[in-house]
Amino acid sequence: ALLGLALCALSDATFLYHDYCVLGAGPAGLQAAYFLQQAGRDYIVFERSHAPGSFFALYPRHRKLISINKQYTGKSNSEFNLRHDWNSLLSHDRRLLFRHYSRDFFPDADTMVRYLEDFASLLELRVQYNTAIIHVTLERNAQAWNGHYFLLTDQDRKNYKCSSLLVATGTWVPNVVNFPGSEYVEGYETVSINPEDFAGQTVLILGRGNSAFETAENILGVTNFIHMVSRSRVRLSWATHYVGDLRAINNGLLDTYQLKSLDGLLEGDLEDLAIVKDKKGKLHITLRFYLENRNISAGIDSITLPQDELDNFATRAPYDRVIRCLGWKFDFSIYNRSLRMMPGKGNINKYPQIKPNYESRGTQGLFVLGTASHSVDFRKSAGGFIHGFRYTTRAVHRLLENRHHGVPWPSTVYPITQLTNSIIKRVNEASGLYQMFSVLADIILLRENATAFEYLEEYPVGVLAELEMQTGRKVPSGLFVIIMEYGRNFSGADKDVFYYNRAVGEAQHAWQSNFLHPVIYYYKHLPTEHEMRLRPPEWPLPRPDAIHHIVEDFLTDWTAPNAHILPLRRFLENCLSTDLRNFFAESCFLFAFTRQKLPPFCRQGYVRMQGLMGSEGLRRHAVQAGLLQDYTLTDFLGDTPPDSHDRSRDQLLRDQVIAVRPLQHLVNAKDE
Repeated sequence: ALLGLALCALSDATFLYHDYCVLGAGPAGLQAAYFLQQAGRDYIVFERSHAPGSFFALYPRHRKLISINKQYTGKSNSEFNLRHDWNSLLSHDRRLLFRHYSRDFFPDADTMVRYLEDFASLLELRVQYNTAIIHVTLERNAQAWNGHYFLLTDQDRKNYKCSSLLVATGTWVPNVVNFPGSEYVEGYETVSINPEDFAGQTVLILGRGNSAFETAENILGVTNFIHMVSRSRVRLSWATHYVGDLRAINNGLLDTYQLKSLDGLLEGDLEDLAIVKDKKGKLHITLRFYLENRNISAGIDSITLPQDELDNFATRAPYDRVIRCLGWKFDFSIYNRSLRMMPGKGNINKYPQIKPNYESRGTQGLFVLGTASHSVDFRKSAGGFIHGFRYTTRAVHRLLENRHHGVPWPSTVYPITQLTNSIIKRVNEASGLYQMFSVLADIILLRENATAFEYLEEYPVGVLAELEMQTGRKVPSGLFVIIMEYGRNFSGADKDVFYYNRAVGEAQHAWQSNFLHPVIYYYKHLPTEHEMRLRPPEWPLPRPDAIHHIVEDFLTDWTAPNAHILPLRRFLENCLSTDLRNFFAESCFLFAFTRQKLPPFCRQGYVRMQGLMGSEGLRRHAVQAGLLQDYTLTDFLGDTPPDSHDRSRDQLLRDQVIAVRPLQHLVNAKDE
């Protein structure tokens, strides 16, 4: 028995333990480390390179990022400004806003490397550099958080143990298509970035994403012509509203193609291609089936080319170079089978399979962060990019805080009279809702009798049915879900997003809004897992008991009293069967004598002697606006001497407490 205990102790001593292990010190890994450090958790970040952000040290090859860095928005609200800052990570340190590092709208990648280095050093994040984790496996243990520990081994055979594993390694393994002659293809990761190396050459590019067009843009002015081939048609980000599709900064080849300046785009399955090299070093494109039962090394003269049968075959001209620009995929090689880390299906097979809460489908306690987690919202939202996954990483941290440390999801309780204002405030400034549209939502949990509500920010809607378990918050009597959405049929590669009358301006037609706009779902009960699975196609949520669209706005400013606020308030009132208006003290006084039930504002404000001190200027404004009747003091002061009249009026104005709503909404305080 003693020998067994000694062996167990020795075994444990060979593993360095941490509660949380984070793989990768890229943007997602550093963002996770920040939240763990702020919460005082035991964690370590493993980075294979000597510095953070090693991906950006090489990519993009031509060094210009396509994430915008908007310096000016006309507003000083820091949360709002993050809507247009796609590079900053979240932190309390105002020095670590990316606008302090670059003034370029599309910054240089080297600036991102410097920014990430400062983020790690200034915040003193615990990153262990030059540590490449080469193997990850499980150790079953009933005492562990998830019923097992994660065992990690690095390149020096050092061993580590952790209770929860956060994978933030991104997608960095190049996608390669193997076909006859693929050995003649140059990869995006190694091809020359000096345009002079391509002077007078004819180039074929395999791929149709931003890396392909970035490469073409760099050599567009020096080549004979460039052809680009891919199995899918070009998808423009302004049509799909997906930032990962082709951005305008790189689409010069579309001009030269459509304006007939020799360059061109083709569609075809790359696996059906074959490349044959002639004696002069030229590369000829043929089809795989032409090479069946033939020896490709026997020479081009013995091989049938498509132009031998179809003399106007599109790619009949030989090429000097063929470049592969097919993007990247996740590295599954370091994970033991016991973790069951499986690739997704279909067009998300480059990402690992994960649940909507970013946890691996195969292993509890293993979470995927950053670009590698993009399968949750692929081609829908911004979860594969810094301006998206900085928020999903925070959401995962909040889920872990509740699961392992009993810290409920952060929330704030307000009286029901603040419901409309709370929603309007969030939809006008929240950056997480704005960037992760259709994925993250604000949740409003109604208290009993709808006298108050609890507000939770930026919760993953994919696990709405699990809200009570995931957040530690109860849903006693219904909820609202606030989310941002584009119009149902507005986005797509084949959509004309510039057609006449594309925008909706009238509140009664808000449900037809095309551009990004707030949508409020109301549920009398928390949706179930079954209801989540049966939700309509392309809907982020099941059918609600009631739904309200706030009409789209050209300025993305949803504060118009009649077009935005009034319809929202009436929707909320209908759902709650209550009056959410704010009233002056005179009105509450009148209601107390004429109604059996006072409106919430009067019960929670006037009756409790709460409100703003009145003034004659405010009263005069209310009278002129028709919000109050002009009951002059002479009506009940009679023949009081003028000087006594003035003193009494002044005294009343000092003593009177008039409950008022914010001035910007004053015009709506009295409506039918």
